[in-house]
Amino acid sequence: MGQSFLQLDADLIISTVETLSRRIRERFPKAGLGKVCDQLLAVSRQAQVRAAGIARPIWSVRLGAVAFVLGIAAMFAVTYVKLNPRDSQISTAEFVQVLEAGFNATVLIGAALIFFFTLDTRIKRRRCLEAIHELRSIAHIIDMHQLTKDPERLLSPGSDTASSPKRTMTGFELNRYLDYCSEMLALVGKIAALYVQDFADADAVAAVNDLEDLTASLARKVWQKIMVLNEIPLDRSGAPPKYSDTTMYIPASEIPGSPGATPPSGAAPGPPPATTLGAALRAKESS
Repeated sequence: MGQSFLQLDADLIISTVETLSRRIRERFPKAGLGKVCDQLLAVSRQAQVRAAGIARPIWSVRLGAVAFVLGIAAMFAVTYVKLNPRDSQISTAEFVQVLEAGFNATVLIGAALIFFFTLDTRIKRRRCLEAIHELRSIAHIIDMHQLTKDPERLLSPGSDTASSPKRTMTGFELNRYLDYCSEMLALVGKIAALYVQDFADADAVAAVNDLEDLTASLARKVWQKIMVLNEIPLDRSGAPPKYSDTTMYIPASEIPGSPGATPPSGAAPGPPPATTLGAALRAKESS
C-alpha cells in the first residue's frame, strides 16, 4: 500500500528533524541551536508515543463510568422494590415531596454522568495541552537564538560595545543559520498537529492553531532578515562580506561587471558577476 498524503506521518517528521539536527551540527558544531534541535528531536519522538496514547480510549475511565451507571440503576431498582409503591397510599403532599426529591436526584445523577463520561476527553485534553505548552516554549527558545543575528550589521557595521554579541559568521553562514531556525519553527507546528490528528477536541485544536500562528509569526521575522541578507552587496572578490568585519562595503554599482561599471580592458565577454548575496546563492544553486 502506498504512502497516504491525507495524514501526517510521525516517522517522517522524526526523520526530518533528525536530518536537520545533523545539518546544524555539521555546519555549526559549537552552536547552541544544535542542542535545541536535539531537544526538538527528543520531543518529536515523545510526541509519536503521546499522540498514539491520546488517540486510544482510556478503558479504565470508560469502564468506571459504565460501572457508575450500573450502580445507580441498581440502587433505584432496590429502592423501588423495598418501597413497593403499589401497596402504599401516597397523599398529594407526599407525592410532591417525592417528586421534588426525585428531580434533585435526577439533576445530581445527570451531572455525575456527564462528569464520568467526559472524564476520558478531559484527561486527554490536559495531556495534549501540556505537550503543546512544551512545544510553545521550544518555539520561543528558537526565536531567542536568532534574536541577535542581525543582517543589518552587514549593511551598516559599526563599533561593538563590551556587551555586544560576538559576530563571527559570514553572510552565507548567517543565511544558513536563519534558514535552520525557520525550518525548526515549521517542524514545531507539524509536531503539534500530530496531537490533534486523531483527537478532534475543540480546545486542543484551538491550542494547536494558536501555536501554528505563533510559529508562523516568528518565521516571518526570520524570513524578513533573510530577505535583507540576500540584498547585501558583495565585495570586489565576489564573496559575501564577513559578518564580523567593521569596514564599509562597496556598493553593487561599483563592483566590476555590474550594470554601469566599465569592464577591464582585455576581459572576455561573459555574464556579469552576482552583485548581491542572494544573487550569488541563486547562481550557485543553478550551476
